[in-house]
Amino acid sequence: MKRVLINMKGYLEEVGHLTKLNPQDAWLPITESRNGNAHYAAFHNLNAGVGFQALVLPVAFAFLGWSWGILSLTIAYFWQLYTLWILVQLHEAVPGKRYNRYVELAQAAFGERLGVWLALFPTVYLSAGTATALILIGGETMKLFFQIVCGPLCTSNPLTTVEWYLVFTSLCIVLSQLPNLNSIAGLSLIGAVTAITYSTMVWVLSVSQQRPPPISYQPLSSPSFSASVFSVMNALGIVAFAFRGHNLVMEIQATMPSTFKHPAHVPMWRGAKVAYVLIAMCIFPVAIGGFWAYGNLMPSGGILNALYGFHSHDIPRGLLAMTFLLVVFNCLSSFQIYSMPVFDSFEAGYTSRTNRPCSIWVRSGFRVFYGFISFFIGVALPFLSSLAGLLGGLTLPVTFAYPCFMWVLIKKPTKFSFNWYFNWILGWLGIAFSLAFSIGGVWSMVNSGLKLKFFKPS
Repeated sequence: MKRVLINMKGYLEEVGHLTKLNPQDAWLPITESRNGNAHYAAFHNLNAGVGFQALVLPVAFAFLGWSWGILSLTIAYFWQLYTLWILVQLHEAVPGKRYNRYVELAQAAFGERLGVWLALFPTVYLSAGTATALILIGGETMKLFFQIVCGPLCTSNPLTTVEWYLVFTSLCIVLSQLPNLNSIAGLSLIGAVTAITYSTMVWVLSVSQQRPPPISYQPLSSPSFSASVFSVMNALGIVAFAFRGHNLVMEIQATMPSTFKHPAHVPMWRGAKVAYVLIAMCIFPVAIGGFWAYGNLMPSGGILNALYGFHSHDIPRGLLAMTFLLVVFNCLSSFQIYSMPVFDSFEAGYTSRTNRPCSIWVRSGFRVFYGFISFFIGVALPFLSSLAGLLGGLTLPVTFAYPCFMWVLIKKPTKFSFNWYFNWILGWLGIAFSLAFSIGGVWSMVNSGLKLKFFKPS
């Protein structure tokens, strides 16, 4: 009998947690494949965690200055690293249950209805909104790449900005036909490599050139104290927006097998640690090097616009073109991982109604539809990519606040212990900062005279 029990225990350790499986999960893109590993986790986290938003960080430094800029970026980095660890640990916090999606974890912590209300909007925006912003940035960068490569020889009948958006969207739709999250690991690797490469190239090229003569490192002045406060809040919102990707942590971990002996949080955290060390090696040099190179002359579009505007004639055309091409590749790769939760939602709705998996034609139709909807929104709202401060404030709770509340509500640390106080304080600080940064973002839009030109891409 004892030997039978030992054998049974060994079998359970090998097989897993006796997790209650939802048959529908085997049909959906997030959970269709469970063969992920630490390498895939590193690729996906890098692809989701670093990208175009890092290029706007020197804009925040122009309002914050050296000391406050570096301090706020450092605090934000370690804060989001802590909340990332929380999410990794909470994935299997309840025995027999895996929270495969961010919204599922929010429902477990806050309740069925409140969890959806709190988490659905920011996570949907971070997925769908980021995909739309990537179409804008990718299309505009393709246009600049074409102009650099062709030079004065290609002035006859060039493609318009909208046509470049359409070209980029078409490429995204073709790549989006890959079936599930694990199948895009190769694309995530390409996205990670290109992000690291172009981030390094941008700041190295910037600091290697002669700085513009009227450069200054004094924070940009405002006409009144209240204006200065709102400007700082908007700048901090830009810093917060640089740390995205937490809305995908649960989904990435859901692609991994999990057993008693080998729980999924071990390879996930191993891959995430490597990814976020590399992310730090990208964002800190871009922010510091970009501000050193351009100071308060930094345009609102970020360091890439500054590099093109100040040094397009000083840098070899081939090198500049390569930088822009890497940005395009990164945007194409990032589009896939940020769109996967939306594809998952579409297919979840279909499979729950029909009680059968999506056919290849239905799956393809959903992805074509989503690609062109994102294209339409990008054309209708061409100013979307310039709202980094506001968007950083609106989506900040997903990264900085909700995980702290979830830890207290699910793990239930001892009341009035350090752990209890620490997470409650961090969570409410995150909510307060979210409100303040959102107000600062709105004020910045009004103050800068942002013209909401609908259906008029530049």
